[in-house]
Amino acid sequence: MQIMEDSYRKKMGLGQDGNALVKLIVFNAVLFVVLKFVYVVFLSSSNADAYYRNIFNWFALPADLGKLSSRPWTLFTYMFADDQVFRFISNMFWLWGFGYIMQDLTGNRKLIPIYIYGGLFAAAVYILSYYIFPKLQAQIPFAALVGSNPSVIAIAVATTAVAPDYRIFPMINGGIPLWILTIIFVLINFSSIAHGDSGVYIADVAGGGLGFFFIYQMKRGNDWSLWMNNFFDWANDLFDPNKKKKPKSAKDEFYYKISGREPYKKIPNITQKRIDDILDKINQQGYRFLTDEEKEILKRAADKEDL
Repeated sequence: MQIMEDSYRKKMGLGQDGNALVKLIVFNAVLFVVLKFVYVVFLSSSNADAYYRNIFNWFALPADLGKLSSRPWTLFTYMFADDQVFRFISNMFWLWGFGYIMQDLTGNRKLIPIYIYGGLFAAAVYILSYYIFPKLQAQIPFAALVGSNPSVIAIAVATTAVAPDYRIFPMINGGIPLWILTIIFVLINFSSIAHGDSGVYIADVAGGGLGFFFIYQMKRGNDWSLWMNNFFDWANDLFDPNKKKKPKSAKDEFYYKISGREPYKKIPNITQKRIDDILDKINQQGYRFLTDEEKEILKRAADKEDL
């Protein structure tokens, strides 16, 4: 299996076309660096208050519906913007860990939808909580939500819901179950709840709940990511007209399995392009979506490599 492992590891590397995890981390990092650069410019010419008032507040999600009506885009921007270095690095670390496992289990096309769904649902619950709970109502004029915490928690819970017994660090007594890592992550996030903004922690819980419900629906056959991925594909085609998707024929989509003794067995020719296509399918959809024929090709390729 060395050829499959080496090729798959190469496919998951930085810069891979279609790697949703890399795209998420790069986008977060670029925005963080740009905002910090602007912050330094403001410090040299003005002060920090001017930066937060004139720049950063246009990325943060306000709890006040009046302010939100004048900056509705903050429903999206808040989940990518951050102003605390340690929190940003921590979130990207956990995003990489859980996101890598998610892509390994389900392919590339679930990560970004879960991230966005978790952030949007957390934003709605965050705003609603300030109008429901009397203790939070006094903070409405100046309360704001920022950072990727709710979205990352959504991915962590979703990954755990897909395979709670997935094990990491197998060299340590057979591996650590993924659900233990998730509990550690959640406890770290809620360790300062006694001194923090209650609305933020409510948003984190909402993000995690959405991640679980996303996987629950997916297992029931309701894939909420389809329309979003179709939209992304449509948008990519607009900016890359030369990239046309070749429709699959019925022969490519279906194959026959004959029970009992087969009259003949077709042995497909193994080429590097065929192996790359199968690895791309693993990367996009997950290993469990391979056909028996494709699994057999990978096995034969691995056996050939061992020889």
